[in-house]
Order: sequence, then structure tokens, then C-alpha cells
Amino acid sequence: MIYDITKSTCPVEMPHLGRGLEALSLLLSPTSKDMHPVLFPMEFPIWGAHISDAEFQYPSGQWLELCGQQAVQVAASADNKGQLGLMVEGANRDYRAEDEAEMKKYNQYARNYKKRSQTKDRPDEVFPLLHILPANTTLPGFLRAQMKAQENGGITTFIDVKEIEQLDALCGSHKKVSEMCRLIYDREIYSALRATVDGVSGICLLRTNITASATPGRARNFFKNNLHDGTLGRMVFSYKPRSSRSGRIPRLGNKLDEDFYEQMDKYLSRLDSCKGRYVIKPLNKLIQSISDDLAEFADLTDNDTLWSYGKRSLISAWKAGCIMWALNEQSWSRGMADAVEYLVWHDLWSKWQVMGDLLKEGDTSTKEVAKSGPANMLDALVGPTFNEQQLDALREKLGKPIGAATKKQLSVWTARGLIEYSNQTGLYSKTEKYLKGKQ
Repeated sequence: MIYDITKSTCPVEMPHLGRGLEALSLLLSPTSKDMHPVLFPMEFPIWGAHISDAEFQYPSGQWLELCGQQAVQVAASADNKGQLGLMVEGANRDYRAEDEAEMKKYNQYARNYKKRSQTKDRPDEVFPLLHILPANTTLPGFLRAQMKAQENGGITTFIDVKEIEQLDALCGSHKKVSEMCRLIYDREIYSALRATVDGVSGICLLRTNITASATPGRARNFFKNNLHDGTLGRMVFSYKPRSSRSGRIPRLGNKLDEDFYEQMDKYLSRLDSCKGRYVIKPLNKLIQSISDDLAEFADLTDNDTLWSYGKRSLISAWKAGCIMWALNEQSWSRGMADAVEYLVWHDLWSKWQVMGDLLKEGDTSTKEVAKSGPANMLDALVGPTFNEQQLDALREKLGKPIGAATKKQLSVWTARGLIEYSNQTGLYSKTEKYLKGKQ
């Protein structure tokens, strides 16, 4: 299929969360229905933090853990972004209780340390083993928490930053956000060495998942200097267009009561028991198919930025597919395939809706975001047939090179079966395969 991510609505509708996706529907149930499309992609960093000591094989052959997931919900001010907190609490009652007990131990240690800091019977250092880190965690605290998690079997931690600017403190400064977010996504080793006793020294693997919230303007300002270094590509964007001026107040869904938690515990136990190495063949086959669609779309638009972002959208959606599979008692369903496809295209659509003008290759000054998305040049050539000169003119209008570059694009389109050349007329015609893909 060929999707247009420049339109004001996502080219793929959110799938129905039916058979095999009951856990995802349950976690969304406390929120209002208008927020489901934007909150659905935000589920997976939350679920993924409950899986540790498990690896899944990506189609490339790499073995990956489900940590490193980062998702940002982007919506206008006062547009219900706070409902993300309902999902965070809904999936983490057990972790909250464990973290509270750890903090009590730490607070007791801190009181004793202050009383006896200058005596010989000073208590041994204690640092809490936390599953959910506070939103205002600083870089030293984050690294200590990661080291503690590493010492206890390499558990995955989770942090929900209510305002995206809080990532500055977590990463050390705004200049360090790009570096740290890439290290977290890639599950890299972070080495911290300080010259003083009070500093943080040690080596740890960064295993954490992050969710964040922002308005479109703040998201643009936050990422404007990190468009092509891989930072933005690693973060899933979930965008909600501004709501209409309706007087109807959106109603919340189910309460977080004992019945809810009883159902939730059943799914969390499936994630907790997911240990070892797994290969999910139907998911990997699906990812390869979507990758082909992305490559075709990138060729139609002749847009390298789209292709670069698309590859990371694939990995993020693939990780979500692994989580769905684990939640469904390690079995695959058709509904999961629809969900993975939605996640890929919704991420790309969201990024181009929010950052489109900044992502336009070679031009960051345009003011109209939507019009700066990747243009499907074959679609822009009106009519069933066209010649090389018409494509030359279109590429020149879009600020792309012509001549040899035009010939190369025609060759790629022909090889993909999107167009055919007639020696008799000297014209190219759009194939039935291409026209059907647009339906």
C-alpha cells in the first residue's frame, strides 16, 4: 500500500483492539475514547518495562531487548495529555508498592547517615532499587538507579516525564539530550567516572523506557537541533490534531478498581515469565513487507530523510509487536499485524505533521508544515502517462537535481513495477500495480 503522510489525518486508522489484543484494550479502558489513537502507541514503553532477561531476533539477525523504547505524545495544551498517567498507574501497581518499600529503607538510611556521618559506625551505603524513576530524576541519580538495576539482574526501569523539558535534567543538560537518548535507545554501556568520593562512578547498561508529553510548539523547539543525528528518529511520536470546539467534555472510561487490577495482573504475569530468546517469524515477515512499502514510498518521494526515519519506526513497531505476542500467551494474530502497521505509519505521519517543514531537505525556513512533507512525485504527475521532461520540471520545482537524477528515478520506478515505458510513444505510464496500491 502507498500512504500519504502529508494529509491532516493519519493514513492508517487505529485498528480495532479485538481478539489477541485484549490487554491493550484493557490498559486504554480508563481513558476517554478521543485519546485512544494518541495513547495507543504510548502503551508499549510501559508494557516493555515489565520484560527483562529476554531477547528477540530482529529480521536483520540482531538479538534485541525491549528496553530503550521512547515515546512522546504531542497534543495542544489542555487536550487531555494527562490521561497518560492513568495508563502508567494502571500497569504499575505492583512496582509502585515495591518502590515505596525501597524508598522507606533509603529514607531510614539517610536519617541514620546524617546522625552518624562523622562516626566510625556510619551505616553502609544503601541505594533504592526502583522500577519507576521520578520524573525529576537527575543524571547522577539516573546512573545510580541503572547501576542498581544492573546489580539485580539487569531489570528494565521506566520513567514518565510529564513535560519533555524534564529530559534535560535526566540527561545532564539540553546539549546532552541527544547523546543520552541515543545511548538509551541502543542499550549502550555508560561509563561514569568522577574524581571525588561524592561523584558517581561505575559502568552500567542503560536499560530504561521513557514516555513524555509535549505541545507541538515545545516539541519543535526541543528537537529542532537534532533532526538528522538519529535522536528524533529513535523517539516514537504520537500526534493528536487540535480538537474541534465542541462543548462536549470527553468522558473517562473504567475505574482503576480491583476488577481492573485483577485482569491486569494476569497479563503482567505473562510478561514477567517471558525469559530467554525468541524468534517471532510472522512478525519478522510482516516487518520485511512494511520495509518494502517504506522503500517504495521513499523512492516515490525521492526522500532519504523519510527512509532514514522509517527504518527506526520499523524497529519501534517491531518491539511493540514482540510485546503484543508476549501478552497474547506467545501467539500471533491478524489484529497484531494491523496494529504494527498502524504504529509505523502513525509515527511517521506524526513526525511530519509536527516537524514537517524542519525535516524538508535543504530548507528549514518554510512556515507551512504540512505542505513540506515528502511529495509523491508519481502521484503529482497528473494523468496516466508522462515524459521525462515533465518529471524534470517537477523535480526542479521541488528543488531536486535533474538530468541524471531524473533518469535514475525513472529507472528505480520501472524496476519496482510502478511505471512502464513505451518505445512507440516515448511516454511512461503508471502501472496497474501502482494504481491499485493507492486504492
